[in-house]
Amino acid sequence: MTSADDTTSTPPDMQSASASASATSVTPSKDATSATAGAPRASDPSLALTATPVHALLRREPVTVDSGASVREAAVCMRAARVSSVLIVEAGRLVGIVTDRDLRDRVVAAGLDIDSPVIGIATAKPLTVDVRTTGFDALLLMARRNVHHVPVMDGEKVVGMITATDVNRHASTSAVFMAGEIYRQDDVEGLKRISARVRELQCNLAAADATAYATGQIISAITDALTTRLIQLAEARLGPPPVAYAWVAAGSQARSEQTARSDQDNCMVLADDYDAAVHGEYFDTFSREVCTGLDACGYIFCPGEMMAMTDTWRQPQAQWKRYFHKWINTPEPKALMLTSVFFDLRRIYGDAALLDDLRSETLASTRANGIFLAHLARNALDRKPPLTLFGGLNTARSGPNRGTIDLKLLAIAPIVDLARVFALASGQSAVNTRHRLEMAVHGGELSEKGSHDLRDAQEFLSALRIQHQARQMAAGQTPDNFLVPEELSHFERTQLKNAFKVVSEMQDVVGQRYQVGSF
Repeated sequence: MTSADDTTSTPPDMQSASASASATSVTPSKDATSATAGAPRASDPSLALTATPVHALLRREPVTVDSGASVREAAVCMRAARVSSVLIVEAGRLVGIVTDRDLRDRVVAAGLDIDSPVIGIATAKPLTVDVRTTGFDALLLMARRNVHHVPVMDGEKVVGMITATDVNRHASTSAVFMAGEIYRQDDVEGLKRISARVRELQCNLAAADATAYATGQIISAITDALTTRLIQLAEARLGPPPVAYAWVAAGSQARSEQTARSDQDNCMVLADDYDAAVHGEYFDTFSREVCTGLDACGYIFCPGEMMAMTDTWRQPQAQWKRYFHKWINTPEPKALMLTSVFFDLRRIYGDAALLDDLRSETLASTRANGIFLAHLARNALDRKPPLTLFGGLNTARSGPNRGTIDLKLLAIAPIVDLARVFALASGQSAVNTRHRLEMAVHGGELSEKGSHDLRDAQEFLSALRIQHQARQMAAGQTPDNFLVPEELSHFERTQLKNAFKVVSEMQDVVGQRYQVGSF
């Protein structure tokens, strides 16, 4: 494996291709892409967290008690320090966390002896963040997992605690609090009311000049929260699941690249002790409730029925392994189409091991299969950026979207497809497109220059799409992906063409690398 500075394993043509079209490291100008023309500029305080390290949010040294302490001693410690949680350590290592809620629910309400060991009521192996991560990443973790206390680590050493209150000082209207509202809802109607604000959230992010990367992360975090709450409500109504499962997002939600206009792509990986005759009715009803709830919240049913409520995509882990084995070893057109959805997966709820095991086995198979990668590369080259022979913008010539450019299918999707090829070729588990392009450098699949240019192109094109949709929503229109180039300034149209050139030339390089024209 090469380092970020070692590009000796990268073919020279991969580096030169990006060098010839490298002027896309810009963002859309504020004047031409303002989300709400004539409206007051909004802001989202959560954006400040993208540049704020977690250690800047820490207010005190960590408050800890030894694992041998009693519940009473832990409570006394919390009262003395005036904190709502305490970290449990053993030989200097973090082993658990206890919060005010734990004392209420697991001690007082349960009638537990307060002289019992505190470790007995602690949450073991709590979620943590590294001290070098950003406040934004901590915000996303809280939003997605509905937690309010997260220990901060420096290696094996606990250095503090970040809480929802700390984040609130920097982001009182952020996704973490919108997610909090989601988890307080007891029915689909309540969730539907909150989900109606997602479009407003995107407009605010656009007006605040949020990056496309940050916007995708925030919008996807809200979708994650809605999905999780629908799952919890379904379990509450139907009872505990009879076997373990993982609810898995696919497509743009899995990549954390959603916008306010998204359909749903999801599936379920069930434990192998699943028996259709015994457990089938439960999971059929369960998945339909969740998918129907998502549809009610604005995430429309997938036109291709790639959803957990479809029997084909709700299967035991062993069957999923057979699916992937067939797709990898028999890469016919339908299989390649399915890989564009199901090679981008992220667990939302349930048993993480069910997806992790599946992913590990799949990545080992793809990395070693040159024929599959060649077919996948050819599939990634099917959608060409809309440039004319002489480098002009090529708009749709007929149909209801005549004179427009499809920013999703013809601009952003080609980059997503290329990044997927790089990830599978190097066996990287990253799902987000930007992360895949970053890691492709370390895997020797892409030069630092090529990675940077593709990331800039993706950010520029995605920002155009987000701002385009924000303008439509501000005008009371249904957002879409069809951009009229005349909406842009001359400068932006030039940058748009440059971005397309980067993608087109990188496609040419990938085609040469995998000898796409030879089969």
